[in-house]
Amino acid sequence: MCWTSADGPLVRLSRVPGEPSPDAFTKSRPDAPEHFFAAEAAGLRWLAIARGAAVARVHTVNRHRLVIDRVMPARPTTAAAEAFGGELVVTHDAGASFFGVGPDGGPGVGWIGEAPLPLRRTAPESWGAWYAEDRMMFHARRSGMEGPLLGRVADRLAAGVFDDGSPAARIHGDLWSGNVLWSPGGVVLIDPAAHGGHRLTDLAMLALFGTPHLQHVLNGYAEASVWLPDGWRDLIALHQLHPLLVHAALFGGGYGARALEIAKRYA
Repeated sequence: MCWTSADGPLVRLSRVPGEPSPDAFTKSRPDAPEHFFAAEAAGLRWLAIARGAAVARVHTVNRHRLVIDRVMPARPTTAAAEAFGGELVVTHDAGASFFGVGPDGGPGVGWIGEAPLPLRRTAPESWGAWYAEDRMMFHARRSGMEGPLLGRVADRLAAGVFDDGSPAARIHGDLWSGNVLWSPGGVVLIDPAAHGGHRLTDLAMLALFGTPHLQHVLNGYAEASVWLPDGWRDLIALHQLHPLLVHAALFGGGYGARALEIAKRYA
């Protein structure tokens, strides 16, 4: 059995002989960078919040492999989608010390797919300043797209135009539909790029590549959350600039052009 990511290499999962649970699978990569799987394991453990969104349980981890629970597949339903939205609120509300901080117990470095994910050791001045530099412009430079249009968006972010006063949330960070597994018990999350971030970032990732019953997920989230800013649906695309620039750096194609079209709305 294999899992693949839109923003990363193929990673093979296979049954692990001798593991305590017959439902354990190993995710292995012989050329894994140092701390690659340690960062993922720390993220899964950090996101495992009581009554929050379910995450695959970590069995063991080392330099070249991560052993996690196998998730039995099930058909997505509207009830499961709405429940997931409410559970994601609980996960987010568990909070983080500040924007950009990595998971407790993690190695202090992170990845989103194959791309590096800068993590901070000290609090930034604001969400906007952090998102502009450590997320948007970091990957704009890696993709050769640091032009005047993105620069104007970054300046407005740094000036606080889009700050809303919400505290740092405990976010998955790479919540595209491939990392949202539908099981008989509801949604289970895998493969995080976990860090302290804005709640809308996870919702934006769910919307970017399409998620089954997305509107039911968003409705369940909105009903349970007290932190969504006014006009939050109009800000979803702003939070998609980061993953689109990640994809532009990794894969090229039309991702950069799509990011620039979105940037015009916020410049």
